[in-house]
Amino acid sequence: MKASAKKPDVDLSIEFAGIRSPNPFWLASAPPTDKAYNVERAFEAGWGGVVWKTLGEDPAAVNVSSRYSAHFGKNREVLGFNNIELITDRSLEINLREITEVKKRWPDRALIVSLMVPCVEESWKAILPRVEATGADGIELNLGCPHGMPERGMGAAVGQNPDLIEQVTRWCKQYYSKPVIVKLTPNITDIRVAAQAALRGGADAVSLINTINSITSIDLDNMVAKPTVGNQSTHGGYCGAAVKPIAMNMVAEIARDPETQGLPICGIGGISNWRDAAEFAALGAGAVQVCTAAMLHGFRIVEEMQDGLARWMAEKGYRSLAEFSGKAVTNTTDWKYLDMNFQTIAHIDQDTCIQCGRCYIACEDTSHQSIAKLIDAAGARRYEVIEEECVGCNLCQITCPVEDCISMVPQPSEKPYMSWNEDPRNPFRESA
Repeated sequence: MKASAKKPDVDLSIEFAGIRSPNPFWLASAPPTDKAYNVERAFEAGWGGVVWKTLGEDPAAVNVSSRYSAHFGKNREVLGFNNIELITDRSLEINLREITEVKKRWPDRALIVSLMVPCVEESWKAILPRVEATGADGIELNLGCPHGMPERGMGAAVGQNPDLIEQVTRWCKQYYSKPVIVKLTPNITDIRVAAQAALRGGADAVSLINTINSITSIDLDNMVAKPTVGNQSTHGGYCGAAVKPIAMNMVAEIARDPETQGLPICGIGGISNWRDAAEFAALGAGAVQVCTAAMLHGFRIVEEMQDGLARWMAEKGYRSLAEFSGKAVTNTTDWKYLDMNFQTIAHIDQDTCIQCGRCYIACEDTSHQSIAKLIDAAGARRYEVIEEECVGCNLCQITCPVEDCISMVPQPSEKPYMSWNEDPRNPFRESA
């Protein structure tokens, strides 16, 4: 019998803003966390925590039909997911009862309650003691919902106003004794301003990003966007793999901002596998939340996420998430501080090149004409980099369908580091 693979000797458990969890993978506040049935199935599958779908005041929100749409890639791969669903449409009493029961049955899992009520102190004062009585580990303030709720003065209407972010956070810290996580909207000019406001209000952590305003597609026969409600539609909240680059940038901005440095960050946005989670952690996240990937593939994806992350950590010598969380932050800077003297040049591995010509077409038509197309006497093609013309833009490497066929080779240089601030070509360079 074949011996089973040895389990990696790493510890995936975390403590995030005072909340303990057996692993960093949490389900985000969304349809997958709307009821006890879903949440318990998620815990059975191995999720370390959940953020219960956003609770509000009674009467509960009323949702429309239909609610979801998608931006598709080849073979109907879902690149981005759009929804116009509101917060929970179940009563506050039912939700609170189920939260209490689930936490009793799963005491080792992180259970966070997402909340959204009117921006009035009495509303927060009334709901917070009821939430605390459930035994849940903390709350997440939904200050980012981009549709439906902002028209009522909630969601992104609060998250786009630093004064309101600070005020609501302060109320929650006053009337609730457990950790308060503030979920931030990406529909804002500078995410750092919102994070700073949350910190001033006493937030124990922030989570981001919430969904992005979007319209994914148009039914050109009926001239209406999707999802369609009757013969109308509206903008919704965009999530899924397509938003990951935006989310990582915003996480990094908060992690490297001197005013919010050290503020715990829960990363959200397009996390579909262990590598995505590791990348968010490298940029400062101490935990991650997943939604779209679970909705598309089911709760069991967390098994591969845990296994993949543990194996990578063991390979790199990391015993815990904390050992590499934030390691990429110090290497992330403003453009003006990049080394103007650094140079890299593309190199094509002729042994793996399939002579498709995609690199040549891309470079010749849209870049720097630095790839030569050579044809021998027999008519065979060959592509070579014209090194003196190559600016190291990476376009050829990106368009190449063969992984590692084109590499970017750093060039030796005796020139010292020089930022744009010091560059003599900068007409506004800073004098010594």
